[in-house]
Amino acid sequence: MNPWELTTTALLACVIFLIFWCQWSQGFKRGKLPPGPTPLPFIGNILQLDMKNILASFSQLAEKYGPIYTLYFGTERVVVLYGYDILKEALIDQGDGKFSLFKKTWKQIQRFSLMTLRNFGMGKRSIEERVQEEAQCLVEKLRKTKGQPTDPTFILGCAPCNVICSILFHNRFEYNDEKFLNLMNLLKENFQVLSSPWAQVRLELFSYSVVVLYLPGKHKQFSRNIEEIKTFALERVKEHHKMLDPSNPQDYIDCYLSKMQQEKDNPQSEFDLENLIAATTDLLAAGTETTSSTLRYGLLLILKHPEVQSKVQKLPCLQEIERVIGRNRAPSIKDRQDMPYVDAGVHEIQRFIDLSPFNLAHAVTQDIQFQKYVLPKGTTIFPLLSPVLWDSKEFPNPDQFDPQHFLDKNGKFKKSDYFMPFSIGKRSCLGEGLAKMELFLFFTSILQNFTLKPVGDPNEISLKSNYVGFINIPPHYQLCFVPL
Repeated sequence: MNPWELTTTALLACVIFLIFWCQWSQGFKRGKLPPGPTPLPFIGNILQLDMKNILASFSQLAEKYGPIYTLYFGTERVVVLYGYDILKEALIDQGDGKFSLFKKTWKQIQRFSLMTLRNFGMGKRSIEERVQEEAQCLVEKLRKTKGQPTDPTFILGCAPCNVICSILFHNRFEYNDEKFLNLMNLLKENFQVLSSPWAQVRLELFSYSVVVLYLPGKHKQFSRNIEEIKTFALERVKEHHKMLDPSNPQDYIDCYLSKMQQEKDNPQSEFDLENLIAATTDLLAAGTETTSSTLRYGLLLILKHPEVQSKVQKLPCLQEIERVIGRNRAPSIKDRQDMPYVDAGVHEIQRFIDLSPFNLAHAVTQDIQFQKYVLPKGTTIFPLLSPVLWDSKEFPNPDQFDPQHFLDKNGKFKKSDYFMPFSIGKRSCLGEGLAKMELFLFFTSILQNFTLKPVGDPNEISLKSNYVGFINIPPHYQLCFVPL
């Protein structure tokens, strides 16, 4: 490096240092923040956290500082909420938009997506019919395994992805379709990236900083995959443009394009092509691997706890599937009210696996008074779900898988305010209703048609996640789907 390049590099480094120092000093002094460990300049509290088990670190900090405390990831200020009462206060009692899921305003799109996903009459088929169709395709694929040891990862990934594709694009894909397989691979890779706590920190907290451009890691692959998914979505949108009938929308994209036409003269409208692609990409990402992982974890838990399967399928007092549905018709969502043990089992799976223990990061949309603290606008909020789902007062022996957590003494389904795998409040998961429907119909369809047999001793089955991070991914395993 010649003297001129060396001098330029040194000056640039000094300028960046001064910018970061100003931002750091201003951000650190601003507001009466909750207590927390003292951060170091630039890197914050990163070195004080066990990134291999970050949840344990958060638990230890809650014991020391209480249910609300402040951390710094780099120069980004984060306030952690730990426990049911503090989450309820923040996301429900103050659920007026001050704690937003998004760092940008996207309220119109969010509201539209929620209403569209709740609309069970898009086109000629309801969303439930689309899920039922995919459930039967899933059963047929599993039947082809002929009771032989099978890794269910691929098949259980195809089913929920196809449901989302049907809702977004009207048509489902065959499981061997090349474009569909590529889409699934992109979604899977990004889900694995999000399971890494350090990658999540970079994606979630440094996404608005030039620093991320110079940090090595899988977050760069994450960004490339997102662009590929957007390209896939854009191709589908172009196809819809050619055949759009606003009076007869067949799917989400049709509904959105019709809304774009209605709003074309509104300068404040958020309904444009860019936001359509972004919304489609988000729905694909949010609605595929989360449901797939829950299904895989659920089957693994049933293998490890065969008494649960026997109660559903065999014991006279709890022959719910046989009594309510039988063998000759497909399950429907209305069956759930007559099947409390199956319903409790699905809820317990979601509670026990704690799929997204850290929730999605929120952001404070304005300077607010919260309890005795002042949280400045832009502060990132981590409303942790794990301490709520594993609360020992609400769920006795929370570290044990037990559907009785959601049953009363009479065997009736028992709701719990602490059940929040989709978060709570106005900013909870848009696809909560769809995910609940899928999980019930997929699990019920599988247990209606197969007995699940482990490969080896059930007592040796490990539930340990492949990744301990912001998202828990189940380990790979094999099982036998023995036709009934």
